[in-house]
Amino acid sequence: MNIAYISAGSNIGDREANLNFGARRLGERGKLIQASSFFETEPVGYADQPWFLNQVFELETALTPRELLAWCNEIERGGGRVRTFPNAPRTLDLDILFYGDRIISEPDLIIPHPRMTERRFVLEPLGEIAPELRHPVEKKTVRDLLANCPDAASVRKFHAQSAKIP
Repeated sequence: MNIAYISAGSNIGDREANLNFGARRLGERGKLIQASSFFETEPVGYADQPWFLNQVFELETALTPRELLAWCNEIERGGGRVRTFPNAPRTLDLDILFYGDRIISEPDLIIPHPRMTERRFVLEPLGEIAPELRHPVEKKTVRDLLANCPDAASVRKFHAQSAKIP
């Protein structure tokens, strides 16, 4: 079994229900160990859209990184995601942040996630559940990455409740 950290975001429809859907479906192919609180976050990239709810999950899984990517894409489609343009509004977005301490660089799969260190909306929820987790490339803890994150976008705890772990 391997430990993966997955970032989830939603800004269309019932954002909480969308994240809960993602958590339930992830749990079908592994065991959800932890889920961060919900964080409401300002859009990054394409700003003319609703704010997101973001969350991070810790998942124990036997899936390979490529199988996990395919599963995340299937969950997104099942949650109603339609890819129209980069950074477009979406019902559900799932990104693999870490897969153990693996470093993978392939055209359609990069782990650790290549932009996570620049995204407060990823680091805040990740830091809530795994502040001492060490980035295998940067060699810094999530706590340190968050303390030095250049992203000034607004990220605030939505409420203390998080997705129900199945």
